[in-house]
Amino acid sequence: PESELSDIWGQLVEHEIDILFCTTIIETGVDVPNVNTLIIEDADRFGLSQLYQLRGRVGRSNKRAFAYFTFRRGKVLSGTATKRLDAIREFTQFGSGFRIAMRDLEIRGAGSILGGSQHGHMEAVGYDMYIQMLNQAIAEETGKPLPPLPEDCLIDLNIEAHIPDDYITALPARLDAYRRIAAVSSECDESELVDEFIDRYGEPPKAIIGLIKVALTRNRASRIGITEITQRGEHILIFLRNADIGMIQKLNEYYRGRTTIFTDKEKPYIRIAMKKGEKPAVVMEDAVRILSGGGEAQ
Repeated sequence: PESELSDIWGQLVEHEIDILFCTTIIETGVDVPNVNTLIIEDADRFGLSQLYQLRGRVGRSNKRAFAYFTFRRGKVLSGTATKRLDAIREFTQFGSGFRIAMRDLEIRGAGSILGGSQHGHMEAVGYDMYIQMLNQAIAEETGKPLPPLPEDCLIDLNIEAHIPDDYITALPARLDAYRRIAAVSSECDESELVDEFIDRYGEPPKAIIGLIKVALTRNRASRIGITEITQRGEHILIFLRNADIGMIQKLNEYYRGRTTIFTDKEKPYIRIAMKKGEKPAVVMEDAVRILSGGGEAQ
């Protein structure tokens, strides 16, 4: 809350507390001359401009200041993260902001596509959608056909799947988390994202775990031609573009006769009857795993 934040900040300014453990909120131009040491955890996850702004929070007076940029022991850094940390270490002299900005452009890439003239449009629709639209426009101009995009799978189940406001309070960070969750396409992605959420925000609530599970299953389902997974009462309905008889047979064997196939010409689907107390999310995950040829459900 704003009142609590203001009270804590006042204590720091007045020397009533000497250590402040916080998020990147301090990058927004705060000035406390008596602070002389900054320690940043997981510095490899920050952008170069963020690192530069955070470093500028210390050394605001005639006292010598220290900024420590740390990352996990034994972690293999990506090439981009290494370049960022090298740059922040290299440009330490006063007035190095312009050189930092130029190095940031070198790392991220510059040009008319991602330059100032295009940035507003890209930001409005999101980077992934912008690149998709750009590729389509280029293909139309050059006459080269684009491969068809996989159809998104609609999931409508009675499960809790969202990011609570009190878990990630900052709206930009929450929107970024939704974007990253939507891109989860493997168990490895899922594990890494959950570990990152634990490191940054604490143990994630069930609603976030549910959201990640839904995203993973949606992406897996899209790849195998499932267009919709819906709950109707005590049944789970799985709509298919193309029915693989072998996989459907495996599904029927696993659920021991609880499946019914409806061969509607426009939207064929499989109906799975849930047992009492069975969770819809678990039924959905297991069914998609079997239909994708992933073997026995877990």
